[in-house]
Amino acid sequence: MSVVVVATISPKPEHADEVRQAVLETVPRVHEEPGCERYALHEGRGQLVMVEQWESPEALATHGKAEALTDLSKRLDGKLTEPPAVTVLAAVPAGDPAKGAL
Repeated sequence: MSVVVVATISPKPEHADEVRQAVLETVPRVHEEPGCERYALHEGRGQLVMVEQWESPEALATHGKAEALTDLSKRLDGKLTEPPAVTVLAAVPAGDPAKGAL
């Protein structure tokens, strides 16, 4: 079963553009990782929100140690108001199967 993750990144205002660019440059690298089903960037209220879907908990664990993410962490060092908030979710399908779950 797929694993859904929501990661919220809160850049310091003076680093907002730099953080956004670093994340944008990382996305294509993550798309190439084994087990990546979705890695989609959204933004609002001064935050960047990544909605992710991984084919398995093992694929997510591998992503957590992958070069793309470790490189991004280095680029973001000192530029965030707090560490990224990462929430791993379990689907609770409801309603129309095509619309009620990722």
